[in-house]
Amino acid sequence: MNPKRRKFEVWSAISIALLLAFLLFFLYPLCTLLKQAFTTEESGFTLDNFVKFFSKPYYYNTILNSFKVSVAVTLVSLFIGIVFSYFYSFYRLKGEKFLLIASILCCMSAPFIGAYSWILLMGRSGDLTRLLKALGLPAGSIYGFGGILLVQATKLYPLVLIYMNGMFSNLDNSLMEASANLGCSGLKRFWKVILRLSMPTVLAAALLVFMRAFADFGTPLLIGEGYRTFTVEIYKQFLSETGSDYSFASAISVIAIVLTAAIFLLQKYATKKFSFTMNALHPVEKKAPKGLGGVLMHVFCYGVVAVSLLPQIYIIYVSFRNSKMGVFQKGYSLANYRAALDKLLLRATGNTVLVGVIALAAIVLLAIMISYLVVRRPNFINHSIDTISMMPYIMPGSVIAIALVIGFGKKPLVLTGTLAIMIIAVIIRRLPYTTRSATATLIQIPLSVEEASISLGASKMKTFFKVTVPMMSSGIISGAILSWVSIVTEVSSAAILYNNRSITLTVGTYAAVSRGNFGEAAAFAAVTTVLTALSLFLYMRLNRGKEIQL
Repeated sequence: MNPKRRKFEVWSAISIALLLAFLLFFLYPLCTLLKQAFTTEESGFTLDNFVKFFSKPYYYNTILNSFKVSVAVTLVSLFIGIVFSYFYSFYRLKGEKFLLIASILCCMSAPFIGAYSWILLMGRSGDLTRLLKALGLPAGSIYGFGGILLVQATKLYPLVLIYMNGMFSNLDNSLMEASANLGCSGLKRFWKVILRLSMPTVLAAALLVFMRAFADFGTPLLIGEGYRTFTVEIYKQFLSETGSDYSFASAISVIAIVLTAAIFLLQKYATKKFSFTMNALHPVEKKAPKGLGGVLMHVFCYGVVAVSLLPQIYIIYVSFRNSKMGVFQKGYSLANYRAALDKLLLRATGNTVLVGVIALAAIVLLAIMISYLVVRRPNFINHSIDTISMMPYIMPGSVIAIALVIGFGKKPLVLTGTLAIMIIAVIIRRLPYTTRSATATLIQIPLSVEEASISLGASKMKTFFKVTVPMMSSGIISGAILSWVSIVTEVSSAAILYNNRSITLTVGTYAAVSRGNFGEAAAFAAVTTVLTALSLFLYMRLNRGKEIQL
C-alpha cells in the first residue's frame, strides 16, 4: 500500500468520524426538535404551535422584549467598551493593568449571579435601597428592563473592550499623524477616522454582545419580573409547573434559531461592506492624560469598573453574613457554607470541575482537528464540518438543551439526567469560540514550516503533533481558558439538563435562589466567583503578560 495514501486515509477517517459525531450529537437532536415543533401525536404535521405563538400578544411580545433589551445592551456595551478601550489604548492611565483585569473578571462571571447580587443590593429590601431611603434619596427599581440592561451591559462591555484593544493595537500611527496634518484631530478624528477603520471589529463585537444578551435567560428570569423575554418563555414552556408543552417550546426554539440566524447573516453582510486589512508598522504611542480631560478619563474608567465589580465583591461579602429563613441577619459566620454543603456544594463543585475538564479537553482536541482540516485540507466534507460546528454560535443554550432532551430522552440512546448530556451540551455550545481562535492562529503559520519537518523525515501526523500544535499553542490556550470560564458559568442549558446527581455550581445557585435560600445561594455564587477569578489568573500566567484576546 502506498504510504502517502495510508497517511491521507488517517485524516479522511478523522473527517468522517467528526462528521458522524456532529450528525449524531447535534444535527439529530436538532431534527427531533424540528419534528416536535411541526407535529403532534393526534394530527401529525401541524402549524398550530406557530399559529398559537404569533396569534397572541402574550407570546409574540416576548420577541419584541428580547430584541429591545438586546439592542439596548448592545448599544450601551458598545459605547462603554469603545470609549474605555480608546482611553486605555491611546493614553497611559493610572493602574491600567488593574482596570483591564477587573473588567475581564466582570465578564467572566455568570450573568444571573450579577442579577442576584443586584437584587440583594437594590431589591425592595436591599442594603443599598435601605441606605438611600434612610438618606431621603430615591432608590428606584432594579427590576424590569432597566435591571436587565444594567446587569447585562456591565457584564458584556468587556467583550467590546477586548475586541477594540486588539483593533486599536493594529492602527498605524502614520494614519493618526496624516489626519492631524489635514486638520482632523480630537473628537472629529475619532468619528471620521478611528471609528470607521474599526467598523469590522465593532460589528463583530456587536454581534457577540447581542447574541449573548439575547440568549441569556438567567438575568431576565431573576430580575425581569413582568418584563418577559423570549428565552424565559422557552424555559417556562418546557419546564412549566402546570404542565410542560414540549411541542410549543420546540416551536418557540425554532423561531429563536431563525431570528438569530437572520441577525448573524445580516452582520456578516454588513462586515463585508467594511472588509479590509490593516497592519501597524508604527503602532500608536500612548500619551499621558492631562488636565480636566485626564481626570474625566480616570473617573469614567474607574467608575465603570467599580459599578461592574461591585456585585462580585458584594456576593462574597454576603456569603459570610448570617441568614435565617432566607433573610440576612446581623453578624457573620460560615453558616451559609455549611447549609450549602448540605445542599450538595461539594458535589456541585466536583461536577463543575469534572464537566469543565472533560469538555475542555474535548473542545481543544476537536478545535485543533477542525481548524487543521479546514486550513490545510479544505474540501466539501471539512467545510461542512466547519459550518456545522459554527451553527451553535447563533443558538441560545436553552434551545440546544431542549433539542438534546428531546433527542436523547428515549431509546435507543438515553442520556437525559446524566453528566454526559451536560458535557455534550457544553462542547457543542463552546466549540465555535475555540475553533475560531485556533483557526486564526493556524492561518498565520506558514505551510513551509510543516513541509520542512516532513522533508527531514517526520511523518505528517508526527509533524502535526510535534510542530503544528505547539505553534498553535497561543491561540489554543487563549480560546481554551476563556472556554473554560464559559463552561464554569454556564446556566442556560444546565438549568434544563441537570438533576441532583449532575448539579453544578451555577445551577446550585439558581436552585437556592428559586427556593428563597439567599444565604445558601450566596455561598454557591461566591465559590463560582472565586473559581472564575482563579481561571483568569491562570490564563494570564499562561499568556505570559500578553494582552487578553478573544
